[in-house]
Amino acid sequence: MDDDTVFRALADASRRQLLDRLYARNGQTLAELCEGLTMTRQAVAKHIAILEEASLVSSQRQGREKLHFINPVPINEIAQRWINKFERQQLNALADLKQTLEGKGGN
Repeated sequence: MDDDTVFRALADASRRQLLDRLYARNGQTLAELCEGLTMTRQAVAKHIAILEEASLVSSQRQGREKLHFINPVPINEIAQRWINKFERQQLNALADLKQTLEGKGGN
């Protein structure tokens, strides 16, 4: 998985909005994703293509319709790499503090 591709895909507010819509209701058609947006159908299709390239969205044909589904794996991988490591430092600091306080309290 290419983090740069995922970050570029997530950098656009319209693409984040499309992901939010898929999160709220997975398996939407392009027409459903376009409903209520000020973007053209062509613009939404281009944004979906970028999200698919980043593996943030997958699609599946069902008859004549093409359904779109959110794929949370790339976002989770970024969270594990970039967010969790910072939390780990804080948790280690809290564990060290606890050991220090318990060591002083036991003397």
